[in-house]
Amino acid sequence: METPEKESFRDTIATIDESGKRNFIYPKKPVGKFYDRRKVLSYILLVFLIAAPFIKINGSQFLLFNVLERKFSIFGFPFWPQDFYLFVISMIIGVVGLTLFTVAFGRIFCGWFCPQTIFMEMVFRRIEYWIDGDRGSQIRLAKQKWDAEKIRKRALKLTIFFFLSFLIANVFLAYLIGSDELLKLVTEGPAANLGTLIPLLIFTGVFYFVFAWFREQVCIIACPYGRMQGVLLDNKSINVAYDHVRGEGTAGRAKFDKREDRSTTGKGDCIDCKQCIHVCPTGIDIRNGTQLECINCTACIDECDTIMDKVGFPRGLIRYASEDEIVKKEKFTLTLRMKGYIAVLTILIVALVGLLFLRNDVEATILRLPGQLYEKKGENISNVFTYKIINKTVADFENVTLVLENPKGTIKLVGNTKLRIPKEGTLKGTMFIEINPSLIEGDKMKIKIGVYNDGKLIETTKTTFLGPRSFN
Repeated sequence: METPEKESFRDTIATIDESGKRNFIYPKKPVGKFYDRRKVLSYILLVFLIAAPFIKINGSQFLLFNVLERKFSIFGFPFWPQDFYLFVISMIIGVVGLTLFTVAFGRIFCGWFCPQTIFMEMVFRRIEYWIDGDRGSQIRLAKQKWDAEKIRKRALKLTIFFFLSFLIANVFLAYLIGSDELLKLVTEGPAANLGTLIPLLIFTGVFYFVFAWFREQVCIIACPYGRMQGVLLDNKSINVAYDHVRGEGTAGRAKFDKREDRSTTGKGDCIDCKQCIHVCPTGIDIRNGTQLECINCTACIDECDTIMDKVGFPRGLIRYASEDEIVKKEKFTLTLRMKGYIAVLTILIVALVGLLFLRNDVEATILRLPGQLYEKKGENISNVFTYKIINKTVADFENVTLVLENPKGTIKLVGNTKLRIPKEGTLKGTMFIEINPSLIEGDKMKIKIGVYNDGKLIETTKTTFLGPRSFN
């Protein structure tokens, strides 16, 4: 069965030609109110993205994702492997929030907030406009023979692209290993840190490949979000949409003729200028309806509004709208599914906030040494334990002591009796706990141990103490 001509767009993508080779997109430079707003937001987000790993809150990096050492910091809150459940809840909140946003507003995240789009459209593409010119100039330059002008422009553009890719790779590294460690490596020089330089150059190559060649194909081919939105969207979801009722009319779209009264001929307001296609960074025709390639960047809205102004038609032929708004003239309302997502998201956020308040800055684990029974030492019963104390703060604990709170007894440390825990560090060791038999309740009982720093209680923990069965 042959595919109807009007549906043939679903079988192809604009970035690959009929022979399967790469087809580069040369979008027209957008101009309009949405583009201006996106520029402002993009530059704010760029400043945040670059500055975030270098900002410190109470000594903790604002954003850190050190997978190798399993150290994370989100908005200045340090997370350790023991706090992984909090990290998981945060990620679930992100997924649910993004799902809710998609159900309500489509792929708006991609056009306004995604780092790939921001770097591509607001940094690399604008440099390309500056060097190569707008759409027409870029197409002519691509077809032009390799003369001095083309070599000069290509060399300048690709050199700047490589430098920016190297800068992005350094910022990316600051998120992974920490800004302090990155600045230390930069100060020491590349010769002394070849083990770090090589991965840095690999990341640079990846970013260069993405922004210089792969480009919009990240959104079309690599990113799963475009496919996910097809499952989440419905007729009430707001998207960048073409008003096909108004645009097609009863007689379809047609070229503009100022001598013609389109209201009497039945022709729609779309004058088939194809400017919405030329300005699209992924090369699609928005008039074909919602497509996974559409990143909701609003470039087609600005361009169509400009054309409508020129021909004297009302703006909004392409706009943020739902299918029900276009066909049934229904305004946006919260659906039952949206309300369900909001309820789940609210519960998760409340749970995370509560767990954050209950989270301790110090975590102590004391366990009885496996395979060891109790011993009788003089008049007391003794058990041997191992301890592990984690300091999650950015302050050193210089004078740490362990005290048996309940019941009364004695703690004897093996080795150095002066305990010190460095900031974001761990202290491990072995100790004996001795308790008078008169205080022992049964052969197994819970005991409570307090961890103090400079006489201030910073953590309490419980463990099991073994005693003879004959004692009560």
